[in-house]
Amino acid sequence: MTPERLARIKQTLNTRQPDLSVLTDQVHKPRNLSAIIRSCDAFGLANMHVVWPKEGFRAFRKTAGGSYNWVTTHTHRSMDEAIQSLKGQGHKLYAAQLSDRAIDFRDVDYTLPCTIILGNEVDGVSVDAAAQADEHIVIPMMGMVESLNVSSACAIVLSEAQRQRKLAGMFDQRRMP
Repeated sequence: MTPERLARIKQTLNTRQPDLSVLTDQVHKPRNLSAIIRSCDAFGLANMHVVWPKEGFRAFRKTAGGSYNWVTTHTHRSMDEAIQSLKGQGHKLYAAQLSDRAIDFRDVDYTLPCTIILGNEVDGVSVDAAAQADEHIVIPMMGMVESLNVSSACAIVLSEAQRQRKLAGMFDQRRMP
């Protein structure tokens, strides 16, 4: 291993955010899941939580770009199990969900321990998961479309989370145990 590669690995580990994560709710398209893993890696997340669809999942290595090596994926049998686990760790849950109570995704505090819940491509976030979320967040749409692809939405929300955490100095010190 070159010294440059080792330095890059150390820097990556030193800036990982152990208390910011994504939870996917039955996202079933492998390319979307792989792109979400890649976004988690790109924006400094250490963990991703998943409730797999019934047919299972296999990452597309080209889409994930090796990110599955750098983001720990925690599998849960159900959304209730995942939510209880995350709430038990003190996480706020922000569901990407169009609803009457939804607020602009930029108006929540991502410097708190938190998890962004992303729903599947057909049904979105499940009713039970949406009911248990602390906030519903939306990305304002200015065109004719009502929503974005789940992996695109993930990247946009994580970009804001990274921005807030960078401003708060949360990338300046090692936070991983």
